Amino acid sequence: MKIKVLGTGCAKCQQLERATREAIKELGIDAEIDHVKDINKIMEYPILTTPGLVIDEKLVVSGRVPSKAEMTNFITTALAKQG
Repeated sequence: MKIKVLGTGCAKCQQLERATREAIKELGIDAEIDHVKDINKIMEYPILTTPGLVIDEKLVVSGRVPSKAEMTNFITTALAKQG
């Protein structure tokens, strides 16, 4: 599983990255997390406001930091589609 946090480094972007890492750790899964800070790379996704969360190249949320329950749901849904 590949997860990308889209954002130039603002506080919310950093908060989203921390929340993502915590969710992955709690679920006990193996995932590659990349924080994309290059605005040109961010613009390759259908995102209008940061932060954004991309799981397996699908934008799942943008403009806010999801709750822990939402984050877990995004990840487990993506896992179900893989398997």
